[in-house]
Amino acid sequence: MQSINLPSKLPSSPHPILNLSFRIFFSAGALFAIITMALWAFVFTGHTDIDAQTLNPLYWHGHEMIYGYALAIVAGFLLTAVKTWTGVMMPHGYKLLGIFVCWLLARLSWVGFGLGITVAGSSAALLYAAAVFDLLFIGTMAFVIFRAVLQVKQYKQMGILAKLALLTVGNALCYWGIISANMTLTKVGVYLGFYLIIGLVLTIGRRVVPFFIERGLSVPNAQGETEVVTVRNNKAQDIASLLFFFAFFITDMFYPNKYLLTISALGVAVVNIVRLIGWYHRGIWQKPLLWSLYIAFLGMCVSFVLYALQPWLGYNHSIAVHGLSISGIGMMTVAMMARVSLGHTGRSIHQPPKIVNAMFALMVVAFVSRVFLPLIDMSHYLLWIMLAQSAWIACFALFCISYLPILARPRPDGLFG
Repeated sequence: MQSINLPSKLPSSPHPILNLSFRIFFSAGALFAIITMALWAFVFTGHTDIDAQTLNPLYWHGHEMIYGYALAIVAGFLLTAVKTWTGVMMPHGYKLLGIFVCWLLARLSWVGFGLGITVAGSSAALLYAAAVFDLLFIGTMAFVIFRAVLQVKQYKQMGILAKLALLTVGNALCYWGIISANMTLTKVGVYLGFYLIIGLVLTIGRRVVPFFIERGLSVPNAQGETEVVTVRNNKAQDIASLLFFFAFFITDMFYPNKYLLTISALGVAVVNIVRLIGWYHRGIWQKPLLWSLYIAFLGMCVSFVLYALQPWLGYNHSIAVHGLSISGIGMMTVAMMARVSLGHTGRSIHQPPKIVNAMFALMVVAFVSRVFLPLIDMSHYLLWIMLAQSAWIACFALFCISYLPILARPRPDGLFG
């Protein structure tokens, strides 16, 4: 008879927020989303002393949205999900705190640069310090995920691991561009990170959105009857989405051919619209944690259509970029955090805080204000941007009000997590 060796010591941490990575990274990421967007509003309108000679303010904003906010949420999600996928315990307690502090110090350095603070007479010194901490953060996160996946030989996760490795390269390119005063290199690093994050969202979203829909709707109704909901997904869609997205990514970054861009962007949009049709169930509109994910994916599809049309209609490329970032990074991460934060703290995913409807609606407002209103009326462009910034900040403020207490408290069932 085979004996089972139980762990001699149960995991523990000095505070519940350090139990698992999603707690601290979701909390800090949400707060940072407010701080960095508020600061961007001042930078954008010329009300800070940012050193534009060292770094284009647009790339300051882009870097912190991608390698600051988005990567924090990715870290919180992956360092939690990999534990579920592999059964290998992820960093917690002081080890998790060490990874988080690297992220935090890098963000403080970037905030200081945005404010125009100088060290030893140079604001660039802050970015040099940020480079060290940022690469330590990404490198450590990638290492623990690689180690867990290889330990149990889950080679099907190699796509996600490859994206993490490339994100490290992308961030390094950003810093190398700053150090060598090569703004083109920094731009490549920013866009490489952006499209890798979108690639991760498409990959992870393909897995979790249908799972969440099935779990969220296959529950007893008022009459005690359970409708088993199954949504459609297939391998051909996965392969087509990956190939079209890879072609789009290469074309938009390195080979700006309008025919290839239109074909590849439309390909991504069409494949994922077909996927959304297969995922659709009327019951999602009764569940804010489901319709938010669905709308986020739909917003990504609309954004890829905007990419396809942009070379022919002549509107600003940044409209499509911001559509994809607000839907694929903003809306998708908020919706994921709202669901994961409940499930992994032992709370009911069927009874989210009532405020979540307003939270998700505000992100929709941000999308409409930043994408559609400038297409209709460019004469009020600054107003539309300020409206989108305000809606973004309000969305994350509501998230912090409703979810930070949940993330900072122990599980009600007393389990570690």
